[in-house]
Amino acid sequence: MACSIMSTLSIDLRERILVAYDAEDSTREEIAKRFMVSLGMVKKLIQQRKATGDIAPRHKFSGRKKKITADHRQQLRQMIADQADLTLDQMRVALGVECTLQAVHYALKAMGLSYKKRLLIRPSKIGQT
Repeated sequence: MACSIMSTLSIDLRERILVAYDAEDSTREEIAKRFMVSLGMVKKLIQQRKATGDIAPRHKFSGRKKKITADHRQQLRQMIADQADLTLDQMRVALGVECTLQAVHYALKAMGLSYKKRLLIRPSKIGQT
């Protein structure tokens, strides 16, 4: 029976699965049943060891990849230095990246840069009506 809760397998369990596989006395299906993991997990673990030589969890490689790369960030820095009054949409178009305006905003925020235009006129002294 496979484990119903998705969680990261410990290094110890990963090692035991691979030792059982290397012993060649069981099929991958039997190993999956014995250690109560999915057949896919056994296959992925074997492939990961073969490809990288490592069996540790690879969380840093999971999830959506960022569309705004380090090169784009450098371009954003230069754009703001050259023309500080660009809007988020103008920056996105200039980068040539298909992303949301929020993605550009969060990239700027992470870089500690501001894109807001500042009004050069003084605020009105007229009170609320």
